[in-house]
Amino acid sequence: MKDITIIGAGIVGCSIARELSRYNLDVLVIDKNDDVAEGVSKGNSGIIHSGYNERKGTLKAKLNIEGNNLIEDLSKELQFPFKRNEALVLAFNEDEVKILKELKKNGEDLGIDGLEIISREKVFELERNISEKVVAALSIKNSGIVSPYEMTLALGENAFNNGVDFQLGKEVVDIREENGLYKIFLKDGKIQESKIIINAAGLGGAFINNLISEVKYDINKVKGQYCLFDKVAGNSCERTLFQVPGKLGKGVLVTPTVDGNLLLGPNATEEDGDRTSREGIDEIIEKGKKTIETLPFARVLNTFSGVRPKVKGDDFIIEECKDHEGFINVIGIDSPGLTAAPAIAKYVVDIVSSKINLEEKKSFIKERKKLIRMSELSLEEKNKLIKEKPSYGKIVCKCELVTEGEIIDAITRSLGARSLDGIKRRTRAMMGGCQGIGCMLPIAIKLSKELGIDISEVKKNSKSSSVIAFKED
Repeated sequence: MKDITIIGAGIVGCSIARELSRYNLDVLVIDKNDDVAEGVSKGNSGIIHSGYNERKGTLKAKLNIEGNNLIEDLSKELQFPFKRNEALVLAFNEDEVKILKELKKNGEDLGIDGLEIISREKVFELERNISEKVVAALSIKNSGIVSPYEMTLALGENAFNNGVDFQLGKEVVDIREENGLYKIFLKDGKIQESKIIINAAGLGGAFINNLISEVKYDINKVKGQYCLFDKVAGNSCERTLFQVPGKLGKGVLVTPTVDGNLLLGPNATEEDGDRTSREGIDEIIEKGKKTIETLPFARVLNTFSGVRPKVKGDDFIIEECKDHEGFINVIGIDSPGLTAAPAIAKYVVDIVSSKINLEEKKSFIKERKKLIRMSELSLEEKNKLIKEKPSYGKIVCKCELVTEGEIIDAITRSLGARSLDGIKRRTRAMMGGCQGIGCMLPIAIKLSKELGIDISEVKKNSKSSSVIAFKED
């Protein structure tokens, strides 16, 4: 029997878990995937938005602004990378300049500081590679960038270290309420009982709600495709460069990443599946050229897509289910869900506090130590660490200079990696120029050894993604 069960181990679920771990509660996180951040949280732009374009009176506006204010201290406590790098919304004609003025006024009405419309000349002073066709821009000083999966991992690890139980790779197939308690039926036949359920299941949020409630929801899946450039292209811009937003999102952006790469995307199409397409990539390439005509497309490392959940009404749905007390929905969390996640967690805990007594832990650990990255250490620090732990002196991924010690740490630490993609998200191994050609096999061997499984059981991500398809006797 759990006090609270959170369904979903993405940025929202892990944020809520971390916030609840402050209290003397028995909390469980369930996710159908084998790792945290395997859904919406791994495939997005990684932007910490200011909230200038959100509608006054909405949860999106309120929680975006609150989340933006929380992110800096949170990044220091949990040691995940975050940078306030400013953003520019670019106008290419006078009609778009009028939209910039409307966005500025909207942001100021919401109480956002640091919004300024700057001239064409000022834009070129700030960003040397910008298109000559730009006529003005809206500068947003408190915009930032983050690694969405590293942030999710940090929150999840800290929640785990504060006593939250995680059951990953467990798919929910049914929920029933009996005598004021919830029974959660899992695909493997097991049943988990809980006093309270928090539905933070991302794209599956409507499905989870509809298992129990007569109030039904639909989620529209909006897919966005991206191009990820290497670190040589990373200095193409310093700020996040937006175009004027459209109906389905904030438009195609060009932005540096916290790891030094360059990111282009996303487009927005209402369709199922997460595969990239030639048409989709061509679309973002053409739109990207509008921002920077000289984008170095020869430096593209990879393409990927992310799918975000949209609900009717275009606002977050965060509330107790009307016909089932203690069942709390947190659904329709599309952009700016990443920014808002820390504030969403506090908002949900306020709802929980009206349902159950919250007693703060004296033993709560608010800090989390990140994985060691040898590439970030000084020569003296490297030599000292290698002397203590020789595995840190053996490079496995030559592109990103990731060592065996880092791979082992990624596997053996709290909520450790269980797949190649899990290693990738924690260490950046396989994210360099060769995209894993040179290091995938040695990493798979290391996973096999550390997990005590046959190498044929090592997966890229999902249960059906075997890395080694054939092994000779």
